[in-house]
Amino acid sequence: MDYELDVDLALAAAVLEVEKHVASAGWDQPARLYALVDTAHIVETQPELAAQLGLDSPRERGSLTPIEQDELPEGMQLEEALLSIAWPEVIIGCVAVVERLVLPPAAEGDVPEDPYAAQEFAREHPDAQDVRIVAGAVRSGATYCALRTRSNDDDSSVMGGVDIVPGLLELVRGTLQDDEIVEDETVGGDDE
Repeated sequence: MDYELDVDLALAAAVLEVEKHVASAGWDQPARLYALVDTAHIVETQPELAAQLGLDSPRERGSLTPIEQDELPEGMQLEEALLSIAWPEVIIGCVAVVERLVLPPAAEGDVPEDPYAAQEFAREHPDAQDVRIVAGAVRSGATYCALRTRSNDDDSSVMGGVDIVPGLLELVRGTLQDDEIVEDETVGGDDE
């Protein structure tokens, strides 16, 4: 048996925190992207903000703080966006959230090659399932995923693991592995 002994607990906690936050807003949401910052970095560099967010307690040591990024440009798929992202060094991880319609493996041979026909086929398939995938990675290479289906939409039914969606995890990990490190910029998106 393959037990997941190498789970990065801080990453898993951050992924599950993002999953629960996104789930609280319901379904049919756009893809989202979160930067992960070492909570200790926030406490050290922005103590007032850390205090406001309750991040300055000793129990937060070793944790990661997710910071939601701006929405993806209209019409851009998450997978496409992930290919062009490079994070500044202060960002030690990334979490991507996307909803997809998935088919059972038995239906894969029947899916039309035309993308529009494939979408229609999936929408009409009686065994198709809406799934929300929350995939995270850190610079060390560790990954973690959380998966929620619309048909079992409760916190106790969320599945988690280090390699549930390997293709998406590899794209997320790729945003952290670039040879070029972006200059440290303000973390947290717009300050408007």
